[in-house]
Amino acid sequence: MKAASLCLLLLLNSLDSGDTQVSLSVTPDSSQFFKYDSFSLSCEEEEEQREEEESSAAWTVMKRMEDGEVESCPSSSCSIMDAYPSTDSGVYWCETGLGETSNSVNITVTAGSVILESPVHPVMEGDAVTLRCRTQTTPSNLPADYYKDGFLIRTGSTGEMTIHNVSKSDEGLYKCNISGVGESPESWLAVRAPPPTAPPPAALLSVSRLMCHLAVGTPYLLSTIILGLIFRDRRRGHNLVNTAGSEVRGHSTLTIDGVNIPMTLKASWRRSSR
Repeated sequence: MKAASLCLLLLLNSLDSGDTQVSLSVTPDSSQFFKYDSFSLSCEEEEEQREEEESSAAWTVMKRMEDGEVESCPSSSCSIMDAYPSTDSGVYWCETGLGETSNSVNITVTAGSVILESPVHPVMEGDAVTLRCRTQTTPSNLPADYYKDGFLIRTGSTGEMTIHNVSKSDEGLYKCNISGVGESPESWLAVRAPPPTAPPPAALLSVSRLMCHLAVGTPYLLSTIILGLIFRDRRRGHNLVNTAGSEVRGHSTLTIDGVNIPMTLKASWRRSSR
């Protein structure tokens, strides 16, 4: 029973992987919106939440506006209809009553005529990212100039710019400009390193199964070894008894004055010792 309990514990520990993580999701995936646009935010779990009392508190979308005022949405999701620059621009994040927080996202609502569509979450090194310069009224495939940290880096003829094989050096403040239309606000493009390689779950389970086999099989292995030793000692003792009996039953002859006298060898020694 103890071995079975140990196996169950090992398997459960191997299946329980990592802490619960919550990320703030923005739909559509952009950090800039026009005035009167609509967008939504929600707190999404990246892994299955563990059934613990400490993690049972609900997540709430929080917002810090540009004037520093903090507001909260009534639940883990929040829909913004007819966005307005002064009330809906700011930093958004998820939070629980226990003080747990998620990543934060900076949202800009502008009354201007051009926005830069860029991902709200960090881009992983080695991936590709596309930035789009979009207008509110005219077609969005107009040529646009793209700037990073205030310097012109590229001119796109189709209204978008793709950065291939992103590296940490691509991190910075980006904006775009469409000649004769206007310039977008700046947005921060974050770049992160890929996560460290973790052992696959199959490897964890194989280790657990190995521990189970050892825990269950060791008593049987020890019992087999002990029984083998006992059988070996009994067989050895039986062989010794048989050898001694053969020696006692063996006969020899003694010659005295030319006369051969048959006699038992060990018996004669015992008589002579007396």
